[in-house]
Amino acid sequence: MKIKVSYIIITWNGLPLLKQLLGSLQKQMLREDVDVWVADNGSQDGTVDFIRGHYPAVHLMELSENKGVAFARNRLLEQAKGEYLFILDNDIVSSDETVEGMEKYMDAHPEIGLSACQLVGKDGEPQENCKPFPGIWQKISSLVLHRTNSRFHYENEMKSGQPFEPVYVIGACQLIRRSTFQQVGLLDERIFYGPEDCDYCLRVRNAGWKVAYLPQFTLQHLCQRKTFKRPFSSLGLKHILALLYFYWKYKRC
Repeated sequence: MKIKVSYIIITWNGLPLLKQLLGSLQKQMLREDVDVWVADNGSQDGTVDFIRGHYPAVHLMELSENKGVAFARNRLLEQAKGEYLFILDNDIVSSDETVEGMEKYMDAHPEIGLSACQLVGKDGEPQENCKPFPGIWQKISSLVLHRTNSRFHYENEMKSGQPFEPVYVIGACQLIRRSTFQQVGLLDERIFYGPEDCDYCLRVRNAGWKVAYLPQFTLQHLCQRKTFKRPFSSLGLKHILALLYFYWKYKRC
């Protein structure tokens, strides 16, 4: 049977979160037209053994080391055959109503190349997963000074409950049409961690497709914000370097 949806998940030393995500996808795994792909970035927490023992149907890719978000996702995207490629972070808790609703919405709107739903935290409060172009001063304020805006850039649009087109949606949840992926290509692996999601959405838009935010659908996101907590850690510095490359690539900041 032709695969309708391929779930794309990467993980690195995040077994407790991954257990929740895979558990929430169990009904989807029963569908004959769905498959699940997981890339493990060299975890040391028993992730590989857990997947092999509890989810033998999952397509598991073992990577010897963490070479970044884009690298790991690309290895899965190269292999997955779904009509839709559904990228989910390992700290998402899925909902059958939401993922199936997004799938049907994309079926009905062929002009949309990439979509995302509303993400909420444990407390049920909305998160800002649809954003404008990531300006450099905004990033400095959030990463270094730990300042955040009092309101979201697209707050009014999010509250409306109606689909709209932001500049980009974060990579924690991205539903990509295969024909869009075939045209736009892989994620930019020169971005280790950070704006690879914005870069991809910009490329989707530049290729003539729409990027849509669907606030009528909701998933829980147990957001870790690693670079926010430790901006000058090894991962934080890689994030900063990725941002500098991103600004150079688009000749704007």
